[in-house]
Amino acid sequence: MNLFIDTNVFLSFYHLSNDDLEEIHKLVVLLDKGDIKLWLPHQVKDEFQRNRENKIADALKKLKEQQKKPQFPQICKDYPEYEEIREHQKQYERKLSSLIKKVTDDIAEKSLKADEKISELFEKASLINPNAELIMKAKLRMDVGNPPGKDGSLGDAINWESLLLHIPMGEDLHLVADDKDYYSVLDENALKDFLIDEWASSNKSDVKFYRRLSQFFKEHYPDIKLAAELEKELAIKELVNSSNFASTHSAISKLQKYAEFNKSQSNELAQVGLSNSQINWIFCDDDVFAFYKSLIDNHGHDIDDELVEKLQAEITHCEANGEDDA
Repeated sequence: MNLFIDTNVFLSFYHLSNDDLEEIHKLVVLLDKGDIKLWLPHQVKDEFQRNRENKIADALKKLKEQQKKPQFPQICKDYPEYEEIREHQKQYERKLSSLIKKVTDDIAEKSLKADEKISELFEKASLINPNAELIMKAKLRMDVGNPPGKDGSLGDAINWESLLLHIPMGEDLHLVADDKDYYSVLDENALKDFLIDEWASSNKSDVKFYRRLSQFFKEHYPDIKLAAELEKELAIKELVNSSNFASTHSAISKLQKYAEFNKSQSNELAQVGLSNSQINWIFCDDDVFAFYKSLIDNHGHDIDDELVEKLQAEITHCEANGEDDA
């Protein structure tokens, strides 16, 4: 699945936004899983770096505005509630000052959670570097007045031409942008007709539009609420596809941190423990044995009886060998 996220969406994670960083975390996991290919024109990286400080400065300004003290008329001071409010206010001011200092320090160190998550996302994305042909096409687009883009600004035109040039013919594009340069004046939740028609003509495919990253996840991954669920699925997939003992141990170490598996996951794990030789041949290794014994103990009621019986036989065999060695 081809995905493009406009710069303003990344910047929104530093400001007031309906989305939270869990959306970025989920996307990172999906990139690792191979379900999504995130296209990142170099123009987006540059725009992000240029505008990050301004967006943070505005957010910090709004945070500091919360320090303004409420005013009470003189007639309020004879009531016990006034002293209670004043005490809560002092506590609030101390907490807010502490928060502002921590945030300011993290901003200076570029160690905000938003910095870390977006940096991780950029590292995993498919970078598109501009060239002379791409710049020429973007300038022509701007000169004739075709969207996207503002008067005198090449940025959006470069991004769009980058996508037209690099996304394989016939493959759909999922585009996330909260920018009037992209959405229709008739329906702000729809892409401009010109862009829809151009994409269909040039790439013989469709372009799907979303104003927020959460809308994309709601449509395509409605059952995944937390990135941890995606990480669990990724670890299961790694075990299923294990082609050597080292990858088996690696996958088991990731799966051991999860206490819960649904019925489908439990059965898949049980089946692969028997059918994949790179797991079954080292079934008695301490970590593999402990994982599958825990799976049977805690999720045996969800696993098919035949699989439980075969796994229990493997466990019994390992225990018997352990006693013989002792």
